[in-house]
Order: sequence, then C-alpha cells, then structure tokens
Amino acid sequence: MPASYAYLGPEGTFTEVALRTLPETATRELVPMVSVPAALDAVRNGEAEAAFVPIENSVEGGITTTLDELVAGEPLMIYREVLLSITFALLVRPGTKLSEIKTVTAHPAAQPQVRNWLKANLPDALWESAASNADGARLVQEGRYDAAFAGEFAAARYGLKALETGIHDAENAQTRFVLVGRPARPSAPTGADKTSVVLWQRDDHPGGLRDLLGEFAVRGVNLMLLQSRPTGAGIGNYCFCIDAEGHISDRRVAEALMGLKRICLGVRFLGSYPRADIKPDDVRVPPPGTSDDEFMSASDWVARCQDGRF
Repeated sequence: MPASYAYLGPEGTFTEVALRTLPETATRELVPMVSVPAALDAVRNGEAEAAFVPIENSVEGGITTTLDELVAGEPLMIYREVLLSITFALLVRPGTKLSEIKTVTAHPAAQPQVRNWLKANLPDALWESAASNADGARLVQEGRYDAAFAGEFAAARYGLKALETGIHDAENAQTRFVLVGRPARPSAPTGADKTSVVLWQRDDHPGGLRDLLGEFAVRGVNLMLLQSRPTGAGIGNYCFCIDAEGHISDRRVAEALMGLKRICLGVRFLGSYPRADIKPDDVRVPPPGTSDDEFMSASDWVARCQDGRF
C-alpha cells in the first residue's frame, strides 16, 4: 500500500490545511484529487493508504457527496477527524475592483456560508460551482471567472489578490474532515470517541425512525448527527447516517448496534474514532444504568438467574 494520503485538491484547499495538522503527514505523500469520490476511490483501488475529505460543516450539516460515497460502494472506515475554523477571502486577479466582478465561483458547500455577504456586496454576480475552493481560485487565475471564495492562503499559490477577507455569514463556522481507510480493527477507545453508522429500514412504517433511535435512547447513547439520504430506489426510500457518542467497545454502544442489526435491513459500520471537539475529561457522565460496569453487573445477574443462583 503506498504511504500516501489522497485529499480533495488541488493544492490550497481548506482540506489540505486541515490534513497538514495531522502529525503522520510528515511521513506520507499528500496527493491532491479532483473530487471527493476520486479521493475515496484511490483508497478502494489501493492507490492510497487513506483519503482525507470534508464530511460536515456547522452551517449546512452533512456534506452529501461524502456521505453518499460512504453509504454506497465498497465499505470504508473513518479513523480520525479534524475540525477547522473556516473564513473566506474573495480572491481576484490583481487590479480587479469589486464593482467589476460579474462572476464568482467556489465549492458548493461554500455558498451557504457566504450567501448573505454575496447578497449585500455582489447582488448581481453570477455564481458557478467549482470542484473545490482552490479549484475556483485556479479558474480565476485562468480568467474563466472574476472572483473566487477560498482561503486567503490560496491567493499567493494562484497569483491572486485577496480583495476582501474574513468573510463568513455565521460566527465560529467550522468544517469537519475525516481520514478514511480500508476496514480494519478500530483504534483503542480514548474516552472521548464517536461511532458512525448507516442504517437501512426493513420497511416504511409509522414509528420506524423512532424504533431506530430508540435503540440508542434506551441505552443512554447520545446522537451527534442524523441525516437521511436517498437510497436511489425511488421517492420515499431513505437510509440514515448517524454519528453517536461513544466507542463500539463501550457496552451501551455495542448493545445499541446489536439491537439495530436485529431490526434493520442493513447496518454499515463506518468506524469508532477519537472526537476532535472534546477531551476525555470533559465527556458527559453516562446516564444511570448505562455504564460498562452496570451493563456487566446486569449480565452477571442474568447468568446467575439462569444457573439458579439468585
């Protein structure tokens, strides 16, 4: 397996900036790819050890391209996550004035994060989506668009000027990125972990989603992300992408997954991995009756009852 990480390129993306915060990148070749599917396919095809891609932002929620790629195709697993604070700059060719901008471009996920600024400052500008924010900067460099929303750090790389900086509609906006590889044993629990799964219902019926969520609720497992995605089997057919607090080695999480496996048409385990937003000392105390010790005590009690030892 090549000692390389594929990522959403080209050079100069927020994805690259986030990826370079991982210490192991010092010993890996970083390979920019044209899209999220291309980065994940590089892992599936054995061309890269892992892929680093955006999966969620605090303004619009889940990145649907990434979620859909993890839902379908050969299974992959998430091993790490990184949070990056996001602010945009308006990048232009040197000499361009704000009044001269007629076309702007960026990754589709950027649009909701700059929509109000765009409405207030460039209400007549035509928006065109790019494969990534850095690719948008490259297209401006080539003269195909007048301006791009990207990281200020991308300006020098593409010979552009940051006409405006610090652009964001939401304060403290963040994007979550994940390191994805082939399925293997999850890393050891840290005490501040997250477990990701995809669930498919057996059939559509009243209370169906409640039944799925109940498997987590009755065991005291908090959910951090719940997003439905179409299965492609017709209108009304959806699967559910879920992030839950805890590690698969935690008894409450493991038993919730066992319950889901019994009642769901399908369950895809996407990994248990360290959380980037919190330290172990700050994790909430599990609700009464849901700690590992309490699960083990209850299991031992059942075994004693089965043996006639009350």
